[in-house]
Amino acid sequence: MQNRVSPPPHMAALFQQILLSLCIYLLTATAGMAAQPGQLSKYLETIPAAELIDGADGYGAQPEGIPVTPILKGQKITGYAFLNTDFVSAIGYSGKPIEVLIAMTPEGRIAAGRLMHHAEPIVLSGIPEQKIIDFIAGYKDTDILQVAREKGGEPPPVDIVSGATVTVMVIDDSIKRAAVRAAAALGLGGLTATSKAVTAKKTLIADDGDIQDWETLVGNGSVRRLRLSLKDVNDAFVAQGNAKAIERPETGDDDEAFIDLYVASLAVPTIAKSLLGEREYQNLQKKLKPEQDAFLVMGTGRYSFRGSGYVRGGIFDRIQIVQGEEAFRFKDRGYKNLGRVEAEGAPDFKEVALFRTPKGAVFNPAEPWELQLLVQRAIGALEKVFVAFELTYQLPDAYVHVETPAVAPPPAENPVMRNSEDVAAANALWQRIWKQKLPEIVILVAALVILTILFFIQDHVVRYKKFTDWFRIGFLAFTLFGIGFYAQAQLSVVNVFVFVNALLTDFQWQFFLMEPLIFILWCSVAVSLIFWGRGAFCGWLCPFGALQELTNKIARFVGVKQFTVPWWLHERLWPIKYIIFLGLLGLSVYSLHLAETFSEIEPFRTSIVLRFMRGWPYLLFVFSLLFAGLFIERFFCRYLCPLGAALAIPGKLAMFNWLKRYRNCGDPCQTCAKECMVQAIDPLGNINPNECLYCLHCQQNYYDEHVCPVVIHALARARKMDPNAKTTVADQDPAYRRGRRLNQPREYE
Repeated sequence: MQNRVSPPPHMAALFQQILLSLCIYLLTATAGMAAQPGQLSKYLETIPAAELIDGADGYGAQPEGIPVTPILKGQKITGYAFLNTDFVSAIGYSGKPIEVLIAMTPEGRIAAGRLMHHAEPIVLSGIPEQKIIDFIAGYKDTDILQVAREKGGEPPPVDIVSGATVTVMVIDDSIKRAAVRAAAALGLGGLTATSKAVTAKKTLIADDGDIQDWETLVGNGSVRRLRLSLKDVNDAFVAQGNAKAIERPETGDDDEAFIDLYVASLAVPTIAKSLLGEREYQNLQKKLKPEQDAFLVMGTGRYSFRGSGYVRGGIFDRIQIVQGEEAFRFKDRGYKNLGRVEAEGAPDFKEVALFRTPKGAVFNPAEPWELQLLVQRAIGALEKVFVAFELTYQLPDAYVHVETPAVAPPPAENPVMRNSEDVAAANALWQRIWKQKLPEIVILVAALVILTILFFIQDHVVRYKKFTDWFRIGFLAFTLFGIGFYAQAQLSVVNVFVFVNALLTDFQWQFFLMEPLIFILWCSVAVSLIFWGRGAFCGWLCPFGALQELTNKIARFVGVKQFTVPWWLHERLWPIKYIIFLGLLGLSVYSLHLAETFSEIEPFRTSIVLRFMRGWPYLLFVFSLLFAGLFIERFFCRYLCPLGAALAIPGKLAMFNWLKRYRNCGDPCQTCAKECMVQAIDPLGNINPNECLYCLHCQQNYYDEHVCPVVIHALARARKMDPNAKTTVADQDPAYRRGRRLNQPREYE
C-alpha cells in the first residue's frame, strides 16, 4: 500500500481543532447577523442640503409612505433626496447592498449622487474608491424623465471603471431605476407610481372560464384594436419631418388598411379559452412558468407586426410591451404561430401570434399597459426611419380587484431581492453583462475544453515532450495575458469569502452571475477538483501562478541558479498557507471588510487586476514574491497562497488518480522528485495531491526512454530478448509490456 505525505501528527491534531472550532463558530455566528436598516435620515444629518442642491438650506418631512426627504430653500421644495436601496435592490458582487444617496430636482434631473456604503471587494482592496465616487458624480444633470421614456436603455453617462465592471453596472442600474421609481412615486413629469409600496394594489379576480364570442370580447374591452390607414402612417412620417421618408409615402387609397391590429391579454381564463380554444389553452398552461404571462396579437393588412427580424436575431423588433417605466420585447422562444382565432365570429387574420413574456420581464397583467407598434420606412439601401404607434390595453373591471392600503408599508430593511421586480431586474442585468462579454466567454470556454481534452488524453500527449512543453508555455501565456491582464478574471480567496458569506445570509445566484468569466472559472474549478484536484486551476489557469512560472523559466534560461529547499524544511512550510486561509475565513465571518483587507497577502490585485498600477508598498511586496520565485519556483504557491489552500481542502475529494508511478519511483530513482517544480514528490516517490500543480512533467519522465530508469531497463531487456525488436515506448513492443508488468505502475491516493 502506498504511503501518503502528511503533516506531523501534532500539526494534524491542531488543524482538526481549528476546523472544528471554525465550524461551530460559523453555525452560531449566523444567528447574530442582521441586516442594516435604511439610513436616509442618518446620512442626511451629516450632509448639508447645499452640498446636494445649490442654494438649499434644509430638509423637510418625508411624505407618508414614500422614503424620500424634500430638500428646501426657505419654505420651497427645491429637490428630493433618497437612497437607491429604498426603491430597488442594489446588491453588488459582495452580496451586500451598494447604498447611493441621490438628489433629484422637481424637474426630474439628478442634482447629485453620493456613495454612502458598500462592501465591494474590488473597491475595498483594489480599485481606488475615488473612481467609483467620480463615476456616480457623473450622473449630475441626467434627465430621469428621459430615462423613463427610453426605459433605461442608454449607456452610463461616464466611462465604465476598469476592473470594477460588475460594481459599476449595479450602481448604474440601481441609480436609474431608483430615480425613475422615486419620480413616479412623487408624480414628477406625469409619471405614475407602479411600486407596490406606494400605490394601490391591483390583482386579478378568478373567473369560471366561460366561453364568449368575438363580439362580446371586443365590446367589453377584452380585445383591443388599433387600425392604421395608409393616410395615418403617411401623416405620421410627415409630422416626423424626415424629408427622405416623406418622399416615399405608402401608395394606395388613403382609407386602405396599413395594419388592422388586435391584442388581448390571456391572463384571464375566460379570455384565453374563448380566443384559443380548450386544447390550445391547456397547451399554454403547460408551457407557462410561474409569474409568466401570455398575449395574443392578431393582425391583417399590408404591414406585418412580426416582421422577419426574429428569424435572424430571435427578437420581434416591431412590437413591445410597455407598462409604467418597464418594457420588454418578445423573443422567438416564447412565440407560437396560430392558424386562427377560435372565438365565434372572429374575422380571418393574416397573422395570429401567441407570445409569452421573456425571462426577466417585469409585468402585472392587472395594471394598464401599452402595445407599441414600430412602423419602419426605408429611405435608402440600408437606412430606415421609424415612427411608433401605441395601443392602450386594460383588462375589463370585472376581472380586476383594486385594494388601496390605508398606509403604505415601509421599505424592507436591507432589501435583498425584496420582490419579483428586483429579481427580474437582477436577472436582466447579469444577462446583459453576459451578452456584452460573449466573445470573451466563447474564448474562455474553448480554452477550458482544450485543457480538459489534454487532461483526458494526457497519457498519449506527454510522450511528445517538446509538444507538451511548448503547449504548456503557450497556455500559461494565454492565462497570464488573456485571462489575467486582458479579462482580469483572476480568482481570489475573497471570492470564497463572498460565497460563504452569501450562504450565511441570503444566497442569490444573480450576484455571482454578474461576473461571467469568474463564474465560468469557478464552475470549472468545482468540476476539476473532482477529477484532478487543485492542480488543474493552480497549475494552468491562475494568472499570477503563470506569471511566476514564466518569469522563473526566463531566469533559468539566463542562468539564474535555482535553490532547493531541504525536504525537512519544505514540509514544515507547507502548513503556512492553510493557517493563513483558516485565519482569513474565520475573520470573514466576523467582518468581511476586515478579511478582504488582510487578504492583501494575495498579490493578485496589484499584479493582475490593477496591472501594477498601485502604491509602492504593494509593488514592493509583489516584486519581493516574484524575486523569490526566480530562485525557488512558484514560491508563493508553495507556502503562502490562501486560495491554493482553500482549493486543496475540497481537492481531497478527487475521485480519480491519473498520475502514474512505478514501484521503483523514489527507491532508488529520485529524478521526478528533484525535477518537480513545487517539490510535491516526497523522497519515497509519492505525490502529494494537495501540493501537486499538475504540470505533467513527472508523466513526461514516466514515458521517457532516455530519463526513466524503469523504461530504460525495460527497453534494454527487450533488445536483449529480441535484437530485431523495435525499441521505443510508442511502438509498444511486447517485451516492453512484459517489463511493465515487472514494474507495476502505482498511483497516488
